[in-house]
Amino acid sequence: MTAPNAIPMLRLRNSLTRRVEEFAPLDASNVRLYLCGPTVYDRAHLGNARNVILFDLLFRLLRHDYGVDAVTYVRNFTDIDDKIIARAADTGREVEDITAETTQWYLDDMAALGTLEPTHMPRATDYIEQMVEMIEGLIASGHAYVADGHVLFSVGSFDGYGVLSGRTVDDMIAGARVEVASYKRDPMDFVLWKPSSEEEPGWETSLGYGRPGWHIECSAMAKALLGTSFDIHGGGNDLLFPHHENERAQSCCADPDGDFARYWLHNEMLLVEGRKMSKSLGNFFTVRDLLDRGVPGEVIRFVFLSTHYSKPMDWTEAKALEAEGTLRKWRAMAGDGGTVDDAVLSALRDDLNAPGAIAELHRLAKAGDGAGLKASAGLLGLLEDAMGDWIDGGNDEVVEAVLAARIAARADRDWARADALRDALVAAGVVVTDGLGRGWEAGPGFDPSKLEGLL
Repeated sequence: MTAPNAIPMLRLRNSLTRRVEEFAPLDASNVRLYLCGPTVYDRAHLGNARNVILFDLLFRLLRHDYGVDAVTYVRNFTDIDDKIIARAADTGREVEDITAETTQWYLDDMAALGTLEPTHMPRATDYIEQMVEMIEGLIASGHAYVADGHVLFSVGSFDGYGVLSGRTVDDMIAGARVEVASYKRDPMDFVLWKPSSEEEPGWETSLGYGRPGWHIECSAMAKALLGTSFDIHGGGNDLLFPHHENERAQSCCADPDGDFARYWLHNEMLLVEGRKMSKSLGNFFTVRDLLDRGVPGEVIRFVFLSTHYSKPMDWTEAKALEAEGTLRKWRAMAGDGGTVDDAVLSALRDDLNAPGAIAELHRLAKAGDGAGLKASAGLLGLLEDAMGDWIDGGNDEVVEAVLAARIAARADRDWARADALRDALVAAGVVVTDGLGRGWEAGPGFDPSKLEGLL
């Protein structure tokens, strides 16, 4: 860990200023970051994992530079939402059962990608009191109003609305997801609190029986756990508007002496085989889909880190196979006792340039520095011992038996048999490493089960 008085410079792409700028925390002994987490009603799709891996990388780097105990990372669960209520109505299940199940799914899937658990993982339903208090303050200060049983935020009351997303109000009305309702004073006004029917989940409060709007949830949880001013807020760029714009507006109005988030970090979207992920195109995957197909979580993580977060990322089968081959080679040579390479650190401190850091890992591997490779890769969440279960060394006997059978077939001049065994080895991802046909290593797509029944 670097001493606090010698903390190196980190540069980040701040969505608020639209510049890459030097990061200076409010308090170097308590660096604070908030990531908008999932709405828990279904499995996390592949795109949902990108900002989790991004913030995990940031969390790891900040812990390295400032100290393990000097970073507070909050990632929430939205466990009350119209989508969750609709899922409960469709399935006949209780909301609490759905959210408990899908929350655990999410935790399991993100852990499989090698992500560390955040410092705090608040659930929205545990912060209703704080949301109501914030809404009451906004009403009292004239930034919110009651209409037809709803409480709405008055967008016109905040001069800074649109600064984060860089849009004018007219642009936002023309192209945004804006709910048109007769009780709104302005089409851009958004719901802070909505009434619930007797059949819907709700809380009896000073605002009436109802439930919170989506945006106020994150504002209340961030304030409760990080304060009225904190360092970094982030998510996918699809949250920039309206969610993050609305969060910032209501938080700045609720606590005008605070800054809310000073740096905003947004990642670009995910493509699959060059196209936008879509169920209609047949290229929609959840993280669990890939894991169940045998794609290791470490391989998924490597592919994600191979593209800078500010650029669209294209998930392809070819990239997954290449990543698997690289990780197998690196794990075979990794050693203990090394330190994180300075060039890897420099790349990560330059706007979390993970592709640049991976290029430096290739350099370390080429130089044969197995100890430095493992320590440096660990900062990216790669080559960690806990993530190595997918490297199965228990299949050596079946591979070596097929290799021996191929050698015997060649000795008997049974070329058809020898060729068939060679083709089977290639299909199983076995790479023969010497001219004698005895040495081998696991290559991309290694699956020794494909060799069963050959002998």
